[in-house]
Amino acid sequence: MDEEEIKYFVRIRNTDLDGTKAVQIALTGIKGIGPHTSRTISRLAAVDARAIMGKLDDDSVARIADAVEAYTATVPPWMVNRPKDIYTGESKHLLGNDLVMMQEEDINRMRKIRCYRGIRHETGQKVRGQRTKSTGRTGTTVGVKRKKA
Repeated sequence: MDEEEIKYFVRIRNTDLDGTKAVQIALTGIKGIGPHTSRTISRLAAVDARAIMGKLDDDSVARIADAVEAYTATVPPWMVNRPKDIYTGESKHLLGNDLVMMQEEDINRMRKIRCYRGIRHETGQKVRGQRTKSTGRTGTTVGVKRKKA
């Protein structure tokens, strides 16, 4: 490829990635892949993590796509985002729409069994133990009214 030729969009896992960015940064555009996971994937695919995504040849992009698909099988269980699935018990690494759907399913399950976290989700309050006395207030603001002069 010439220096001028660059693919501005690279499609991996039904997601358009920015071709002007480095591989390790462009891969974070896929939901479920963060900086650490993207570096691991670029190592598994034998691609330079600092190379520009749009300047890679088709073979390298295919190797990256294969590494993304085979990520769960090649890394230890503590490196995946769902180490023990609640229904099957196996470790998975969910990406894209699968991750969004599974999060919604988990929240709905917590609501259904009426656990503390599920009730907090239902009422729109903070879930992870943050303070709520002064922050997280929603609705209309209440201020002090001035006296008429």
